[in-house]
Amino acid sequence: MNLIQKGHRHTHRGIIGIESAIVLIAFVIVAAALAFVVLNMGFTTAQKAKTTIVSTLAEAGSSLEIEGKVIGSSYQPGGGVTSSLNVTSYPIKIAGSGDSVNLSPSNTAIKYLSNLRSYDNIYNGTLAAYGTFSSLQSAVNKAGPTANGVGIFRGLSPYLGGTTAGSNDWPVQTTAFIYWTVASNTNSILEQGEHANIALVFAAGDRPKELDSVRIEVIPSSGASLTITRQVPNITTSVVDLG
Repeated sequence: MNLIQKGHRHTHRGIIGIESAIVLIAFVIVAAALAFVVLNMGFTTAQKAKTTIVSTLAEAGSSLEIEGKVIGSSYQPGGGVTSSLNVTSYPIKIAGSGDSVNLSPSNTAIKYLSNLRSYDNIYNGTLAAYGTFSSLQSAVNKAGPTANGVGIFRGLSPYLGGTTAGSNDWPVQTTAFIYWTVASNTNSILEQGEHANIALVFAAGDRPKELDSVRIEVIPSSGASLTITRQVPNITTSVVDLG
């Protein structure tokens, strides 16, 4: 009888050991599954955070930067120099780590502010389809409504108009347009390696004078805007360095 009882005890002990092992294995499997779920959620959250950070940085940083000196023109077709500007030009390019920017009027706006005026959007197009230009004067003449021009602004080019600021020959509205000095194609997208200029042609009543402050804000459809502020110095020549 003792031997039988001892055998039964050993049998029960073996069964209890197997049950404990099964329970332990089940706990391990459940723990592993939970750990996988937690890790997967962590990776997903980290990826979403990374995407959000990258997107935020892209929106916070502008892809555009100014690449040289801003110039203005007080040129008068009849000769002489006045104390106000009729055209200004702002050279721009893509920042070192920036993406290409679509500068078509449907994707970009240009705001203008000065001591005299404030306009929400004076941007009216590009000359990208007409190749590159070697001077501000040639670009402004092309943008005007003359026989060879494309009519981006109304009224004659200041380089071709009358000699009086109040003349009807002067541009009717203050207008901005963009032309390329270095381009790899003829679309309105500014890419790495290309160089463009924002030209502002002023209406007679909007022409900034000596010591006036002028500011433009280039507002693309994505990314931060580019703000350029300059003060008009004493004007003694037809080409004015605004810094």
